[in-house]
Amino acid sequence: MRQLLWWLIGGTQGGKNRLRIIRTLNRRPMNRNQLSNKLDLNYKTVQHHLEMLEENNILTTAGDEYGKMYFLTDWMESNLDLLEEIAKEASLTDDE
Repeated sequence: MRQLLWWLIGGTQGGKNRLRIIRTLNRRPMNRNQLSNKLDLNYKTVQHHLEMLEENNILTTAGDEYGKMYFLTDWMESNLDLLEEIAKEASLTDDE
């Protein structure tokens, strides 16, 4: 998990946005449009990051198409402390 999170969060340019998405979804599930508005990010950018996080078992979904809701997987929820540790080591801020 540590290596995966480093690759997703600490090792790429999009890591900061993926971190923001994970933190936001930890508070409550949202769909793509809600995340785009909440984080002030382009819809396509959010879609790209969500797909990457879902492919790597960080997120799961319920519903379909426009109303698809995103949630943290149990695996990610049990490793939130590791996520924050990596964010700190990567010098990412606590922006929301």
